[in-house]
Amino acid sequence: MNTARPKRTAAFALQSLNQLLWPAVCINCKQSICETDANLCKDCWDQLLSCTGADYCPRCGRDVSRFALLDGVCPNCRGSQIHFDQIARSGVYIEALRKMILAFKNGRTELDSTLGFLANSALQGSGFYSDIEFFVPVPLHWSRRLVRGYNQSHILARKLKHARGKINTDLVRIRRTKTQTIMATAAARARNVAGAFAVRYGHNFTGRNICLVDDVKTTGATLNECAKTLKEAGASKVFALVLAVAGQNPV
Repeated sequence: MNTARPKRTAAFALQSLNQLLWPAVCINCKQSICETDANLCKDCWDQLLSCTGADYCPRCGRDVSRFALLDGVCPNCRGSQIHFDQIARSGVYIEALRKMILAFKNGRTELDSTLGFLANSALQGSGFYSDIEFFVPVPLHWSRRLVRGYNQSHILARKLKHARGKINTDLVRIRRTKTQTIMATAAARARNVAGAFAVRYGHNFTGRNICLVDDVKTTGATLNECAKTLKEAGASKVFALVLAVAGQNPV
């Protein structure tokens, strides 16, 4: 007796009941969706696709045509003191991606799978994937970590897939700084985080290639200070991986 058809019918009935009792919703905007829509509604998928996949400068992460690059850098970051060697990004900080990142930082840790997929895509497409030995999440000060309950950069780092790169938390924030978003200029942001990071005694960074992991890069002040600290501790190269780059206009 062929039991395949009754099993398919029962599975379909169970799926329909599940959809009726617990309807699927978009993880970003909460609009109703089909269970086959991969967690996002069409509008959010369209927004996400519109802010990912564009060409960008591998030095600073800003939008730029590949034809505007000279020796691997764009006109905006030429002459700037950038301590990290290269950057990879998932997209720009607008629309659906911006909304998801803000929610991720404010308790919606279940977004880690979707954001982790985006981060892994950016990592795989970077020019430094095979060089990475350690993933270092940009640290929060212990007091801010206590209030939030988690470090979103650490959660993101745990979703990354790499053959040999391991997460290392020997980079720490030793001074609580003001929120970077209230700083009006790039210079103010740089002053705000100057000297805010250190490495633990007995770290294993000497001669290693490090990839910093963070959610958003705006002026790059935080990543720059982290990279500077790691290189002063002996790191050979420091790369950066972020979900989004904000502040597309030069500052």
